[in-house]
Amino acid sequence: MSNWSRYINEFVSYLKIEKGLSANSILAYQNDVNKLLNYCSEQELKVKDVEYRHLQTFITELYDLGLSARSQARIISGIKQFFSYLIIENLITLDPSEILEQPRIGRKLPEVLSIEEVDALIAAIDLSRKEGQRNRAILEVLYSCGLRVSELTNLKFTDLFYDEGFIRVIGKGNKERLVPLSKSVEIEIDAYKKDFRSKLEIKPGHENFIFLNRRGKQLTRVMIFVIVKDLAQRIELQKVISPHTFRHSFATHLIEGGANLRAIQDMLGHESIITTEIYTHLDQSFLKDAILSFHPRNAME
Repeated sequence: MSNWSRYINEFVSYLKIEKGLSANSILAYQNDVNKLLNYCSEQELKVKDVEYRHLQTFITELYDLGLSARSQARIISGIKQFFSYLIIENLITLDPSEILEQPRIGRKLPEVLSIEEVDALIAAIDLSRKEGQRNRAILEVLYSCGLRVSELTNLKFTDLFYDEGFIRVIGKGNKERLVPLSKSVEIEIDAYKKDFRSKLEIKPGHENFIFLNRRGKQLTRVMIFVIVKDLAQRIELQKVISPHTFRHSFATHLIEGGANLRAIQDMLGHESIITTEIYTHLDQSFLKDAILSFHPRNAME
């Protein structure tokens, strides 16, 4: 099975160098292909010998092991990426995974905050505390720009373009995108700089990061989760939320306001429009409620 090991190692290098994926994504793909390797080792199959029927049997075994449809779909995605790489490198001539179908997955709609709930969370921040203005700026950026929590913690002052009205975001796979910068974000960040940040002893190497902790170091993802959880408890919010909830709310409120789906895709940094389309389902629920509440044919005594 030496050719498997070599091809997998080369595939990992391709994901890292050519695709620019994160270490976690690369490890996930590697684990998925290793599962196929284990199966093919038992069948004494070389890479070039793998056919569609072998992959079908492999997926059936995953199902029999009790793996969820979502886990199966992720593994199939990894396998497809692997064989696609082999085709690109002319290491095989036919892709056995080309017509391999993904299992159907029921999509769970993400929790979304109303505009009033967003305002209540921000209003619950105690500005008398040292970190109050910083936390207010954090929530404003999460909601107004729709950032992932990792994108927020990695945000730098050199990514802010006030005159042009944009911020530069480095997303998954080191892909760069521009997101419109609202005046409210500018105001909150500037207030945070004058208040909390100006009084810190900033550690070397952390000067360019916007959001810092009390020790003058880059704020962690975990701390953002703690801030959001604390505020939700403070206003006795009945929804289970995370920093990502502000991203979902950002997209949903744009849809409700009539924004173009492609524009939202660009702002969220989604590679596929299919990922963004989940927010149209949320919007349809909003429209249904609006029609039932306000349409004259439904306003019967």
